[in-house]
Amino acid sequence: MKQHAFISGWRRSLVLAVGLCFAAASQSFAAPTTAQVNTTGLAVTDKEVTVGILHSLTGTMSISETGSVEAEKLAIEQINKMGGILGRQIKIVQEDGASDWPTFAEKSKKLLVQDKVATVFGCWTSASRKAVLPVFEKENGLLYYPTFYEGLEQSKNVIYTGQEATQQILAGLDWVAKEKNAKTFYLIGSDYIWPRTSMKIARKHIENVLKGKVVGEEYAPLGHTQFGSVINKIKLKKPDVIYAAVVGGSNVAWFKQLKAAGITGAKQTLLTISVTEDEVLGIGGENLVGFYSAMKYFQSLDNPNNAAFVKAFKERWGADSVMGDVTQAAYLGPWLWKAAVEKAGSFDVSKVAAASPGIELKTAPEGYVKVHPNHHLWSKARIGQWKADGQVKLVYESALIEPNPFPAGYQ
Repeated sequence: MKQHAFISGWRRSLVLAVGLCFAAASQSFAAPTTAQVNTTGLAVTDKEVTVGILHSLTGTMSISETGSVEAEKLAIEQINKMGGILGRQIKIVQEDGASDWPTFAEKSKKLLVQDKVATVFGCWTSASRKAVLPVFEKENGLLYYPTFYEGLEQSKNVIYTGQEATQQILAGLDWVAKEKNAKTFYLIGSDYIWPRTSMKIARKHIENVLKGKVVGEEYAPLGHTQFGSVINKIKLKKPDVIYAAVVGGSNVAWFKQLKAAGITGAKQTLLTISVTEDEVLGIGGENLVGFYSAMKYFQSLDNPNNAAFVKAFKERWGADSVMGDVTQAAYLGPWLWKAAVEKAGSFDVSKVAAASPGIELKTAPEGYVKVHPNHHLWSKARIGQWKADGQVKLVYESALIEPNPFPAGYQ
């Protein structure tokens, strides 16, 4: 894998010039002193910088978050092999949020206050992000958050590497309304902040912009596995589109029960904003053939950057590993942090945050990303149609969409 493709121009030249001598050379005469790069008491020594990884390793969300952990570790290992950041190797302290929002808050405080990590890569659900946000803002920590989400948030202490509503919800609804001539929609999601806020945004767009009609709206508790009642309601309403934001392990029951009830991609248009390859691994591709997901990344994207990423990921985590949208966005976090730290010449959180706008990765697996001043990324919207093998056929790709977490008329 061309790991040096993520490095800034001057360092890329250095890698090409000295090859395997890069790490030794960078540490011998490029590493600034700890006093220069750490003025706020972070866990930084002359040889190491400590970071946190905070995801659900257990509970209903572990089906979705395991890939994020693997991607973040892969990126960190690759960076370390290249000599680290400012001449320092990255050390990881990992914590389990356990699919429980108060636990996320508790663990984030531990990482920032006790471990004094320089940054944290973590969270998945909006509920977990909302739980840790006050901690990060109070303790002036820096969080790289990888999940597509509802928007309506911006913080100097968070870099949002997933897409917000205009890049996923609105773009996806526009596509399905046009391509499927959809007029009626049935909304279903898990019962917490992200699905509810996402559906609020979706309803406004359907009714006010697309001039369509919402014929049903349901929410199931997180971890819910009995969808028979809502499936019967959907059968009665006969919507043009089922618009879904069911998350985590609930997706396994949801899609299997849809198929058992005769609701398949051959008969019904379903567009989900919560199913990636990570979930499909548990659901089984045969249970959602023909349905659609709106994401910015799919494992099957055909570009050299992604081919290198997929190859490295499978070599590290096993040939049967899959990479979903959030997994890829999680992989971007350490690289974006590395670039911002090197631009700032410091691990200090305020300096890294200030240096982040304008950072771009031309070799991201999704193709290209750039950090906006609002701390979100320029990204493309993509629609994939699921196949039996658990991969998608790409049916739509937008131009780059400027992030706008506070779209007028949707708040």
